[in-house]
Amino acid sequence: MKIAGVEIKGPHEELIVLPRGEQQIPIRARAVLDMDTFEKLCPEPKPPGKRTKSGWIPNIDDPGYKTILSNYQAQRLAYMIIKSLEPSQIEWDTVVMDNPSTWINYLEDLKNGGLSNIEINRIISCVMQANSLDEQKLEEARKIFLLGQAQELDASSGQNLEQVNMPSGEPANASV
Repeated sequence: MKIAGVEIKGPHEELIVLPRGEQQIPIRARAVLDMDTFEKLCPEPKPPGKRTKSGWIPNIDDPGYKTILSNYQAQRLAYMIIKSLEPSQIEWDTVVMDNPSTWINYLEDLKNGGLSNIEINRIISCVMQANSLDEQKLEEARKIFLLGQAQELDASSGQNLEQVNMPSGEPANASV
């Protein structure tokens, strides 16, 4: 697919490199394009409620529902993080992609792997950057795009501006 002549070659990726003495640990995070697999494995919880003569009224303030919803949201975030980190080829100790109950273990696996809280936060930040657009990214892309447009204009062999006045002789005689 192309947009304005630019070929789209796949989802956005971010890269950070964690220094480890003589070695570097590259962390790649790829944008998750859809959450279909997650939604199939973990359907969104429905609140309890009651049927009245005007219809079904959900009780979104139910404490049990709030707990289930909180767990669902934590699981959704965990899925997005481990799915985004697939290009990093992380060999998880307890996380199993096919087992939703293990997804929230990603944090423990990263800690047990010897990563500090700061390194883990940088990894999660990289995942968030891969999966979002913020105003800073948009502004940077806009500047690069406009700079490219200006360079194309400068490289053009034609005139950049209209000539203000045209050299010519006497005005044509209209009485001929």
